[in-house]
Amino acid sequence: MRLRNVSFLTVLLFGLCGLVSLSWYTAFSSSSRGDVVDVYQREFLALRERLHSAEQENLRRSKELNLVLEEIKKAIAEKQALRDINRTWSSLSEETRLKLWNVSSSKNVLQLPSIFHHLPHLLNREDSLQPAIHLGQGRTGVSIVMGVPSVKREVHSYLTDTLSSLMSELSVAEKDDCVIVVLIAEADQQYASSVADDLKRLFPAEIQSGLLEVISPSVHFYPDFSKLRESFGDPKERVRWRTKQNLDYSFLMMYAQSKGTYYVQLEDDIVARPNYFTTMKNFALQQPSEDWMILEFSQLGFIGKMFKSVDLSLIVEFMLMFYKDKPIDWLLDHIMWVKVCNPEKDAKHCERSEGNLRIRFKPSLFQHVGTHSFAGKIQKLKDKDFGKQTLHKGHANPLAEVTTSLKTYQHFTLEKAYLGEDFFWAFTPVAGDFIRIRFFTPVRIERYFFRSGNIEHPGDKLFNTSVEVLPFDNIQAEKEALTEGREKTPKYHRTEDGFIRIGSFQNGIAEGEMDPSFGPLEAMRLSVMTDSPVWVILSEIFVKKAE
Repeated sequence: MRLRNVSFLTVLLFGLCGLVSLSWYTAFSSSSRGDVVDVYQREFLALRERLHSAEQENLRRSKELNLVLEEIKKAIAEKQALRDINRTWSSLSEETRLKLWNVSSSKNVLQLPSIFHHLPHLLNREDSLQPAIHLGQGRTGVSIVMGVPSVKREVHSYLTDTLSSLMSELSVAEKDDCVIVVLIAEADQQYASSVADDLKRLFPAEIQSGLLEVISPSVHFYPDFSKLRESFGDPKERVRWRTKQNLDYSFLMMYAQSKGTYYVQLEDDIVARPNYFTTMKNFALQQPSEDWMILEFSQLGFIGKMFKSVDLSLIVEFMLMFYKDKPIDWLLDHIMWVKVCNPEKDAKHCERSEGNLRIRFKPSLFQHVGTHSFAGKIQKLKDKDFGKQTLHKGHANPLAEVTTSLKTYQHFTLEKAYLGEDFFWAFTPVAGDFIRIRFFTPVRIERYFFRSGNIEHPGDKLFNTSVEVLPFDNIQAEKEALTEGREKTPKYHRTEDGFIRIGSFQNGIAEGEMDPSFGPLEAMRLSVMTDSPVWVILSEIFVKKAE
């Protein structure tokens, strides 16, 4: 019984040991499998992270390769373009190369100075360098460009008289070989527009043909003048005036430099000598060398100064560097000194050297006639080298009796003017006044020319005055000249006393070709249509007989 119990206990003990061992084995086996899973999971996550990093690196490398490829394509294209440019670069002028360099200078390490370095306020507005007013045809390729800056005057404006003088002394061929550029140098756009409208009304044919151009700077072209410092004893207003004048000249030169071979600086209160254009052109062409910088056709200020257009960039650059410091005539002197004067030599050597750059022509071709300048100041400057002023121009006119309703001043009679001995001067005309030329015998006329005003009294002109003729055979003239076309519409206006109105005064001048259908004329007449505000001078009468 005891043995059986022992055996039972032994079996039970072994069973318990086996159960414990199985529990330990089971527990140990479960722990080992968990550790392996953890290891695999960590390795898998690490592998996935490496794959993600590789993918990102691949994308980055791909972008870099694409950029490199684009740079290679760009380099190839630029090389091809450069190869094309090099084929023509050697044929470009030095001035053109400089312009191309300035355009592309933003990509260069070295920056060239420009107008924006001297006038940085221009960067504030895109239109600061664009003319606010621009009338004309943009003519280029001429021999001479004449620049006429004009400002608002407190007393009297001479601008229209100046333009009339300049243009009346030009032949037809000369008018095709030049450009007159008027700069209305005022920031007041309302005033500038009114002057431009007046010029458009007074000189429509000249603007339409391209002879006359009118411009005005943008209000944003000028800097703040209130910050200028006084210098050389000039008051602040005087400093402002001369500073603005330098900028006006610069603007005008920049606009004109590409239009012609030569540029001539003028003023708005001058008169010109006959044949002035061809005289200037020939004098420039006859210079023995191209070393000159200024040809002077007047001894006064900045009047009648000719420059080669290719030199204008240098002159403008110099003016802009010192536009606040000195007036224009001083700056021109400094340019001459910088170019040729040796500081180690005396003043006489400098003067001789400057003589090769600055050449004077005599007699002067332009005379200053204005008497009111800065702030209404009386300034009676005259060029002594201009010589005796011609106050009238005579012609051999057909024999005639001349009469007038105007009251003659002193000895300046109509008879003397018609004979070419003097000018006719009369008191203020009123509506209905007339000047009549009655031929002794009927005569065929080819053309006519009447000029009012003269160099000393440019404002004494005929305004709103018509030119009329009286044909000898009124019946034939009525048939041939007064009607045209199938409708027989009036071609000319006939007055109540039988005269035919054929023309009128414009800017103080009346001229034209005579209609051959009039036949021989019995008389010509100048009829004043409205009251005039000024006296009148008739300085030239030319009635040309037909051959």
